[in-house]
Order: sequence, then C-alpha cells, then structure tokens
Amino acid sequence: WFKPGCPSDKTPSSAEEVIGKPGRVGGFVRPRQSMPISDRAYKQGGGEYTYKAVGAAEGMAHEHAEAVPRSECMGVVGVLCTWLNILLVFVPLGIASHHLEWGSAATFSCNFVAIVPLAGILGAATESLSTHVGQMIGGLLNATFGNAVEMIVTINAIRAGLVGVVQGSLLGSILSNLLLVLGMAFFAAGLRMKESTFNSTGASANMSCLTLSSIALGLPTIYSNLPGTNFSDMLMISRISSVVIAIVYLLFLWFQLVTHADMFGDDEEEEEQAAMSACTSIMVLFGATCVVAICSEYLVDSIEGVSEEYGLPKAFIGVILLPIVGNAAEHVTAVTAAAKGKMNLSLGVAIGSSTQIALFVVPFSVVVGWLYDVPMSLDFRVFDSTVLILSVFIVSIVLHDGASNWLEGAMLVATYILIAIICWFIPEDPDLAGAHHHGHHPEL
Repeated sequence: WFKPGCPSDKTPSSAEEVIGKPGRVGGFVRPRQSMPISDRAYKQGGGEYTYKAVGAAEGMAHEHAEAVPRSECMGVVGVLCTWLNILLVFVPLGIASHHLEWGSAATFSCNFVAIVPLAGILGAATESLSTHVGQMIGGLLNATFGNAVEMIVTINAIRAGLVGVVQGSLLGSILSNLLLVLGMAFFAAGLRMKESTFNSTGASANMSCLTLSSIALGLPTIYSNLPGTNFSDMLMISRISSVVIAIVYLLFLWFQLVTHADMFGDDEEEEEQAAMSACTSIMVLFGATCVVAICSEYLVDSIEGVSEEYGLPKAFIGVILLPIVGNAAEHVTAVTAAAKGKMNLSLGVAIGSSTQIALFVVPFSVVVGWLYDVPMSLDFRVFDSTVLILSVFIVSIVLHDGASNWLEGAMLVATYILIAIICWFIPEDPDLAGAHHHGHHPEL
C-alpha cells in the first residue's frame, strides 16, 4: 500500500480517503480536503508528511491486464486438454485412411471416432460463447458455422448434378435436428429434472419460419403433380419462391438480432464465468468446425462403400444416415447442453439450425442451381414434403408451452424412427442421383 519509507504501518481501507496531518505520522485522520486513495503518495517536504497509497486501482488494473491473457490461455487449455481429446489422434488417421485408401470401413471408423472429441470442443466453445451473447444466439452461431460447411458441400454436389442427393440430405438435416436431436435433448434434460423450461417466444418464432418453409416446399410439389403442368414452369416457381423465403429469413435475423432481441434472451440469466473471451470462442469454434468439415466429408464419402457391403437402401442413406453422421458434432453439442440444463442453447442449435437450413440453405441451393443451369427445385417428393409438414406440426405442439419433459422427447424420437422405417422400405429411385426425383417431367 505504501512506498518504502512510509512512517505508518497501518493500511487504509479502499473505501476511505485519508491524508496525513502536519506533524502527525501515526494513524489516519479524516482530512479537510481528501484525495483519492490512488492519488496519494508518501512525500516529505515543507514540514508536512502526506500519506499516498501506491495506486491500488492502477495495481489491480496492471494485474488484471496480465491475468486476462493468462486466464485466456488457461481457458483454451481447459477446453483442449481433456482425457476425451486423446481421441484427436484419430483425426490424422482418418485423413490418412482416406488418401491412402485403407478401405471404406477403416475410413468410416477412424473419422467417426475423430468427430467425438471434436464435438466436445465444439460444445465447450459454444457454451463459452453463449455466456457472452446469450444461449439462443450462441446456438445460432454454432448452427451457422455448421451450415456454412454444408453450403460448400451443397455447391459441389449441385455442380456435379446430384440434385436428388442434395434434396434428400437437406430434408434429412432438417428432420434430424427437429426430431432426433430435439427429442434426445428433451429426454436428456428430463433425466436431469422433472420439467425443463425454455424461451417459448423465441422457439415459436423459429417454428413460424419453419411452417412457412414447409409450405414453400409443399406448394411446388403439389403443383408438379397437377395435370397439364410442366417442369420448366415448376422450376421458375421454385426459383421465385426461393428468393422470397430467403428474404424472409434475412428479415427474421433482423427481427431476432435487432428489433426484438429481448424476446430471444434467456428467461433466467445465470451468472457464469466464461472459459474464454467471445473472440477466442469464435476462433476455436471456427477451427473445430473446419476440422469437423474435413472428417465429415471423408466420413460421408465412405458411407456408400460401407452401405453397399451391408445393402442399405439409398433413400435411407440420403435422408437418415448422411445427416446424422455428417452433423454428429452439432447434435452432440445440443444434447450435452440440454443435459446441463441449458435448454435455450440446445434449442438455438437444433431449432436454429433447422430454420436456417429450411429458409436459407434450401433456397440458396436453388439459386446456385439457377446460376449453374442445374434444375435444382423445391419440388421434393410428396413423401418428403408431407413428412416435413407433419414434423413441423408435432414440434410446434411440443414447444408451445415453453416446457419439456422426457416423454415429449421420447415422442419426437419415436416420430423420427417411424420416418426412418419408411425410408428403409422406399423403393430404389433410379434418378436419385440425377437431375430430378420424378420421371414424369423430363423436359426442361
């Protein structure tokens, strides 16, 4: 508190402002004109002794400046240095197995195991970010990074003319997030507590957007099955509709982040110490997402070889298996967050990702097809459109009261299992990897 040589050995409290009186060197007296404690120093001159504490505020600020990088490093070390991350050794093994052609089974196994620790890192970075920006927005950012990777994969698939594969995988991503991930999250939270609450206002806004997207996908499909219609008109309808719903998603983001941001805040803000700063959390999230993208790509590439060995139907692979495996890390993040009681974060990942895919990635893929002159449309199969509408319907019912329990989670998972069973028995479509699902509109 005092510079060396100060005659007093008493320490002032931080709340007091004190100054020595001429001739007095022992104790402190209330001054006639006080100085802030950070401005006092011991000095001797003119027959006066004045006590000046060495700046407490400056000292604390200096220590804090040194502590921030130290705590930041400790936060990153805490996220990366866990027993589970020993499995990160499978990341280079998975990449090597793809390039060295060790076989589909080896590539699948190595990359699948590699995604497990990466999922843990993604989850930790998302939780840290959510302490800075809120759980719902943190989940949205997590979904955005994941879907950015999916958009890159979508562009490559559309350039290759694999419209059916793109449609199946996008629908599967929406369904897996809406039913499987959300159901498992509700079930995991239900094991922890009797009933979990969440921000029903934010969830209902997302569900309204999903209802719009299901209508946008359903109408072109219905139109294409009307007598006397042609594929070129339906394609133009899809492209115009895609622009409309993409604009709606941008308006929804403005609504969520700017004009009605308070509606998407956490109902019960918990004071929680962030492991990392917002900037560091985003960097870790971005880096982990890039590695997950590489492992997921090799994992997805190996599925076809593995499925042929075991005779899995293509519809089952496209709608069920690919989305689950490709988004495994994101799914684990949502379920883990729910198990810790962070329901808004879990909903931000699951519902936020579904909304983003339905209202942005799907129309984005149609526009990309337009640019590359590939007939990518919103004309999904009747089965696909019906399943999406019914899924949005049941999820809306589950979310309307702002509370969840394990039974509701079990119902959502059961719905997903029913869809998976139907996909297993869907007959092989020879045009699944081609330009269009239907054979009755070959002309452009």
